[in-house]
Amino acid sequence: MTADLHIHTTASDGRLSAENIINQAIQGDLSCIAITDHDTVDALLQLDATSHSIPPSLHVIPGIELSTDVLNNEVHILGYYIDIFNAELQRQLDLLILHRHERAKQIIVKLNQLGYSISYLRVLELAGQVTSIGRPHIAKALVEKAYFSTVSDVFITLLNKNGPAYVPHYKLTPRQVIKLIKRAGGVPVLAHPGLIGNDNIVLNIIDAGILGLEVYHPKHDEEQTNKYLKIANKYQLAITGGSDFHAIPARFPEKLGVFTIPANLTYPLQKLSKHENC
Repeated sequence: MTADLHIHTTASDGRLSAENIINQAIQGDLSCIAITDHDTVDALLQLDATSHSIPPSLHVIPGIELSTDVLNNEVHILGYYIDIFNAELQRQLDLLILHRHERAKQIIVKLNQLGYSISYLRVLELAGQVTSIGRPHIAKALVEKAYFSTVSDVFITLLNKNGPAYVPHYKLTPRQVIKLIKRAGGVPVLAHPGLIGNDNIVLNIIDAGILGLEVYHPKHDEEQTNKYLKIANKYQLAITGGSDFHAIPARFPEKLGVFTIPANLTYPLQKLSKHENC
């Protein structure tokens, strides 16, 4: 039995709908997945309304991914087994989405000043039904206008942190995110710690009350995986992992079921959240 606990849908910056994610998870022989969109649970709300389409052989963990900043380093925190109807969580997500749209407008103003003629309306049209609009949707508009060949090129040239069109977005502090996830009945887990670039920050997040580490991630090399496994064991943290799946060509993995973890790693999460086993 295998699991993938880090998956994005079209509700944020993924390229497959929640329904397509379910179908691909079944094809990939997964027994447990977590949908962890950025700043939104809309895909999970849609699945809840059509739960009959999820077979008993596949367990879907309700999750989310929230961003924070620590010492100018972006830190992502995953929440598992959250109550997607929690009123406090919904209020905070509404605020984050509002700020995402304001940020997109500010980025587009910068791009226009730099000579890149795209509009906010066109970005919204390209984003479609996306709730959590982000830089990838702006990058699509630039590729469409043939300013760049790929979304990756846009990020490298303009939209990465410190790039000429970069605008930071509103974020909660790590402690605020951890408390929010816990109050929504969830289990907070530090996402891809190897991408933070500073293990002192990882230790500070552990001190802030994180309950798990995403040890297994496609961008962690063997040395990093072993290091964070030892840290997780030392601090008695839940050990998780996932593909960070977006269904983006040339971004590993391109299909669900390629990068997986043993499903029994979900048991500590379930125990912490008092849910039934996968």
